[in-house]
Amino acid sequence: MDIQHIIEAIRHLRIRITDHADEEAQADRLSFDEIFFSVLQGEIIEEYPTDEPYPSCLVYGTSFTGEPIHSVWAYNPATMWAVLITVYRPDPTRWVDWRTRRQR
Repeated sequence: MDIQHIIEAIRHLRIRITDHADEEAQADRLSFDEIFFSVLQGEIIEEYPTDEPYPSCLVYGTSFTGEPIHSVWAYNPATMWAVLITVYRPDPTRWVDWRTRRQR
């Protein structure tokens, strides 16, 4: 998956936000502008190619103030729409440098 596809979908407002992502954004007090900003300068840190109905990925980026944000996106190449599946502020006890999961 190419993050540029997701970025282009955001720039052209071809975005669907799941109810789950909306709830998680509210719970973590994240605005959608902040989430989209994190993707525009973010990077894919995990890929989930077998997800249905479209492959998805975990994007790491930072907020306007430099705080880490993780968001999971799916992308439909046929329609060029991106789907925000979930978003959260990563737990520092579960991540090394916000990019690598800690071993359990």
